[in-house]
Amino acid sequence: MFLIGEMVLLLEEKNRMDLKKGEKASIYSSLTNLLLAVIKGIVGLFSGSIALIADSIHSFTDIVASLAVYIGLRLSRRKPDEKFPYGYYKIETFTSLVISVLIIITGIEIALESFNAYLNPEIIKIPLISLSVAALSAAVSWLLARYKEKIGKQIGSQALINDGKHSFIDILSSLIVFVGILSAYIGYLQVQGISGILVAILIIYMGLKLAKNDILVLLDASMDPEKIRQIKNTAESVDGVEGVHDIKVRRSGPFVFAELHLETKKDLSVKKASEISENIKKKVKDRIENIDTITVQIEPSKSDEVRIAVPVENKDGLESKISEHFARAPYILIAEVLNNEIISYKIIENPGSQLEKKRGIKTAEYLEKEKVNILVGYEVGEGPMHVLSDELIDITHPEGKSLEEIIINAYKLSIT
Repeated sequence: MFLIGEMVLLLEEKNRMDLKKGEKASIYSSLTNLLLAVIKGIVGLFSGSIALIADSIHSFTDIVASLAVYIGLRLSRRKPDEKFPYGYYKIETFTSLVISVLIIITGIEIALESFNAYLNPEIIKIPLISLSVAALSAAVSWLLARYKEKIGKQIGSQALINDGKHSFIDILSSLIVFVGILSAYIGYLQVQGISGILVAILIIYMGLKLAKNDILVLLDASMDPEKIRQIKNTAESVDGVEGVHDIKVRRSGPFVFAELHLETKKDLSVKKASEISENIKKKVKDRIENIDTITVQIEPSKSDEVRIAVPVENKDGLESKISEHFARAPYILIAEVLNNEIISYKIIENPGSQLEKKRGIKTAEYLEKEKVNILVGYEVGEGPMHVLSDELIDITHPEGKSLEEIIINAYKLSIT
């Protein structure tokens, strides 16, 4: 339990470090966009380029978006309290939605400016300086986009990833300005307007798509079938698990929350159930990044088919005599029972009966390999008892006159 607690503390520390890394990325982005906005605004005013002025305004909206991401990540670091027992993670998703809306607004803005430039084309002053500024803006936007998407994927921040996608849009915007200024310089004044309208449509589409994802996250929609598959496969690989269902995965900010139901054998001890649950949580967190909380609900298996083992003295089918000894019994009868009927059985030699030491443990290990659910018999020693208990094999005394009746009674007890 100490080791598990230490792992939880390490995971929490990693989350805090990731959020700090995201904050730094947002600050660097804001400062860079502020410098670009000032340069484009000044050159746009002196050159008379409406497109360059619009791009300057666009950069100012990027500053607001980056600051929104910073504020969201900063608030997400606050620990849960009485008012917000599940933490403040969704603030990050909310800021992501704000960014998506800003993308849509920016698209509309570019569309209007482009349409105006198409209707009222103007000659650009100081075109070479204006072209250089537009090219610089495109290059810096590309570097910012790569940087923010890289950090966003590292820490699992959808807001920072969205902000990075927004910077890719800035590249297109700056290229449009560049093409428009170049076209005006060589005499094609209306090209800038046409290109701007086409890209504005793309910008609005991307903004709507991102906003849809953010809204689904805020509504706790299950959006990741791949993570559900990974959780199911991981949980089913844990010893003692007989089935996994009702897996739910939701995002809250940069973190993932999961719930799942497990099917285990009946009459599972509290200690064993806790061990299985903690094992699943550890394995899932090792495999899937950004898992914050996993809720595991354990319930008995709903399977009606049961494998029952009975130590016997001879190989006379269902007429065999039950042995009063577990480890020294010469044979073991293993029956498969379904719906109160023995559908098949086999009698095998007891692999532990001829051993001088640990014969009972050897027999118990064999029953585990045969996936036996219930052992019917007498005189099970302490060592074999622990093995059978650890492997979730129930032990019951014979009840009934014939071997067949004893097996059916054991089955009835197991499904009640």
